[in-house]
Amino acid sequence: MKAMIFAAGLGTRLRPLTDHMPKALVPVAGVPMLQRVILRLKEADFHDIVINIHHFGEQILDFLKANDNFGVRIHISDERGELLDTGGGILKARPLLDDGEPFLIHNADILTHIDLAAFYRHHVESGADATLLTNHRQTARYLLADTDNRLCGWVNKSTRETLPAGTVYTEGRYNELAFGCVHVLSPSIFNYMGSDRWNGKFSIIPFYIDICRQARIQCYPIDTEGWFDVGKPETLAQADAYYRKVK
Repeated sequence: MKAMIFAAGLGTRLRPLTDHMPKALVPVAGVPMLQRVILRLKEADFHDIVINIHHFGEQILDFLKANDNFGVRIHISDERGELLDTGGGILKARPLLDDGEPFLIHNADILTHIDLAAFYRHHVESGADATLLTNHRQTARYLLADTDNRLCGWVNKSTRETLPAGTVYTEGRYNELAFGCVHVLSPSIFNYMGSDRWNGKFSIIPFYIDICRQARIQCYPIDTEGWFDVGKPETLAQADAYYRKVK
């Protein structure tokens, strides 16, 4: 099975740590987060992994070489010339990902204990175009799903803005979910990319929201406990303390 790890981000919220290293190599309980994600994917039988690089990308290349790619096949999607954001990164990596089978996307700064193999199987069995890991953490911006967890839209509860156009939001009408930055995509998703709007540099969530009335985009809610977005000093400290306890 194939997977892609987003490791190209600038990691600005983790400065000064990321002034001299890529965010993906910042250690959590002594282990670089990229290593943690690779090993979790390997445990779930993802043995063909694409990693995109940009910020201090050569350090990631050296790290992988020094560790013999952790015993899996690793391909590099090189964005050192231009950082393409999450949607553009997937589209650029299409030649490395699209073999006719679904593939999993995982941010390098997301650590979670969910069963990735079960998550992947759920997507395959559902026939969806994309399955998004979600949770119920508090945020201002929520994905909106129906009772079958199919994505219907998005709301910013601070401004009451909704998307796509015409979405009517009322309290209790939808399941309100936060994106967990792990998702499985079927190759059919590429049928919706490549237009003037969804080409080059673009973010994946606005793309999902824009196509949710045509494509089947489903949510996969999990418990927030044991899920970490290690993108800020405070969440890095929380993840570090958690993983030192569960060693």
